Amino acid sequence: MTASGLEIRPLEQGDEQHWRRLWKDYLAFYKTELPETIYALTWQRLMSGLPHEYQGLLALVDGRPVGLAHILFHRSCWLENNACYLQDLYADPEVRGLGIGRALIEAVYARARAEGAGEVHWETQSFNHTAQRLYDRIADKTPFIVYQKTL
Repeated sequence: MTASGLEIRPLEQGDEQHWRRLWKDYLAFYKTELPETIYALTWQRLMSGLPHEYQGLLALVDGRPVGLAHILFHRSCWLENNACYLQDLYADPEVRGLGIGRALIEAVYARARAEGAGEVHWETQSFNHTAQRLYDRIADKTPFIVYQKTL
């Protein structure tokens, strides 16, 4: 089953309210809250249009915002071309199973191809089994384990 009337497009200046709702819901899924300063800074970065800055995509069904993706093109010591990091991917719970996540990822793939990127990569938490079922169908699972140190 797929969503009819689905559109994936870049975030625009007038999308901030919808973006904030979707990103807050995404962060709540991962039991995370961020201060207002981070929301404002992230929005500023998404809207900057600067090279090597984050970009955002918005999924709409019949004009209603229902999902988002944040991506970053970056250099890689393993590739001649840039890589594309898909940092955040979210679809409203009421539209899950309708292909929104897949459509957002496919739009990221298209954007990466257009930019000449050599790969798209992302992470997910081990408990996010629903997302992993999708990811297993449209990408290759790597053997890498992610480590992080907050400073």
